[in-house]
Amino acid sequence: MYVITEECVACGTCAEECPSEAIEEGDIYVIDQDKCTECGTCFEVCPVEAIVEK
Repeated sequence: MYVITEECVACGTCAEECPSEAIEEGDIYVIDQDKCTECGTCFEVCPVEAIVEK
């Protein structure tokens, strides 16, 4: 399972790249675990390493 930490700068890179459209916008972005396929794309593209695997 991937989660977005408070380090998120809300740049939108992860949401743009997510093939499952599982990332919701906000002050910090949030991954909808029901939609997430755990492909790791968001983890790989985050420029500030704000996405971690739990």
